[in-house]
Amino acid sequence: MTTFNQEQPQPQQPNPEEAKRNTVVDTIQQLGQTAAPAGESNIFCMTIIGQVEGHLVLPPQNKTTKYEHLIPQLVAAEQNPKIEGVLIILNTVGGDVEAGLAIAEMIATLSKPTVTLVLGGGHSIGVPIAVSSNYSIIAETATMTIHPIRLNGLVIGVPQTFEYLDKMQERVIRFIISHSRVTEEKIKELMFKTGELTRDIGTTVIGADAVKYGLINAMGGIGDAIRELNRRIEEKRQTSPGGMVQ
Repeated sequence: MTTFNQEQPQPQQPNPEEAKRNTVVDTIQQLGQTAAPAGESNIFCMTIIGQVEGHLVLPPQNKTTKYEHLIPQLVAAEQNPKIEGVLIILNTVGGDVEAGLAIAEMIATLSKPTVTLVLGGGHSIGVPIAVSSNYSIIAETATMTIHPIRLNGLVIGVPQTFEYLDKMQERVIRFIISHSRVTEEKIKELMFKTGELTRDIGTTVIGADAVKYGLINAMGGIGDAIRELNRRIEEKRQTSPGGMVQ
């Protein structure tokens, strides 16, 4: 019986140049840049963009921020001893009221220093989220739309519905007042003003006015936000022996 020694096919060695090229292509497609930023940071950056999605799933063409994704991230940031501060960047049109309030309460009750930065817009339920941090900053060109709560879909026209709406509206107002320098009279004046918005009562507040009314602490950008957050982190280090706190 004749046997033939057949050479086993050798596995091809990966080409380092090709692997590097594929990594660069993936980075361009996913991040829009040729090199991803390297190095760990003691600041956790969380972005809230598009529409805040709550209990109902929004259409796929909507740019959304799902609150069930943000809550575990905030819990992880609170528990991680390497994270010393949280930066929240906002560019949102608003969304689900209860979901927005849940995010705002989570940010407000973090034990670590927090700074919010409003870029583009922090509208509707984005206002409580913007004021929920220890210090809030708004860009000069950013806007915040303040208006009463609205309902979508079927509404039962009974007194209980309007009482529920009124109570929910009061929750939002109470939160904004307790986490900013704005007065109750001013926030209600802005919220129920007529003639400024085309489809609703309310007010659009630009960056400088948001600071003037006491909604936001200061006007600035990303550099100012990180500088302020680092300052607060340093203050906490000095008051807490051992540096980082879990």
